[in-house]
Amino acid sequence: MKFSSNFQLPTANCELPSHVDGTSPIGVFDSGVGGLTVVSALRHLLPHEEILYLGDTARVPYGGKSPETITRYSQEIVDLLLKHGCKLIVVACNTASALAVPALKNFYKIPLQGVIEPGAAAAVKATRSGKIGVIGTKATMTSNAYHQAIRALNPHFTIISQACPLLVPLIEEGWIEDKITDSILHRYLDPMLSQGIDTIVLGCTHYPLLKKRIATIVGPDIMLVDSAENCALDIKSLLAEKKLETTNKDKGNLHIILTDRSEGFLRLAAERLHLTVNLLETISFH
Repeated sequence: MKFSSNFQLPTANCELPSHVDGTSPIGVFDSGVGGLTVVSALRHLLPHEEILYLGDTARVPYGGKSPETITRYSQEIVDLLLKHGCKLIVVACNTASALAVPALKNFYKIPLQGVIEPGAAAAVKATRSGKIGVIGTKATMTSNAYHQAIRALNPHFTIISQACPLLVPLIEEGWIEDKITDSILHRYLDPMLSQGIDTIVLGCTHYPLLKKRIATIVGPDIMLVDSAENCALDIKSLLAEKKLETTNKDKGNLHIILTDRSEGFLRLAAERLHLTVNLLETISFH
């Protein structure tokens, strides 16, 4: 990943706060509220953990923005999550995972996990033919992050990518089951299917909300890889490795912070993902 000369993170590492322990929350962020699919997977797998989710709804989508801007936004969010005492940061955004995580990992000492590697590993395991499709935002597809991650595991696989810039706005509007959304899905997916893929990586954490619609379009022979589910599995292992698992026996709370009001879609996501929101607030970075 290359950054222009007028932007770079400081070279000094940010220390892990001394007060962080197993009872501290897991910090999760995304460009909007699509990353709640990761929160849902975490809640299912780690029901006792406290979770603090930040959805950057004022600046969604990230998919058309530059690497410099995405990295700056991500650093602002990570700094805020650290001020809230988070013990681990989950970048529940494929675009930020592709473009910002490498720089963030060099800067912060706190455990930090993106969604690219878990999704790539699951796709490599799932494919039968070695032909894998990847759908995501323009920025994620342009980064070639999934190509690199998949080919690092098996250099002989064929990867066919498709940028789907219209899907995030449709999902944020709550147009999950709509003829317009189905038509756009066909426009994106049909050319990939004609090339003989047997696996599709949902390379955006918004996309699991369309998983049923996508499955109907592609048919039962195509395996859909949900990066949210696989990211949650990696977080469980990372917490154990760092000895940061909670000792709390009660169900953990979910605290959501948004940078702009998005109650309509938030309700839709909560209903579809069966999430209980214990605290919701809106903040501004400016």
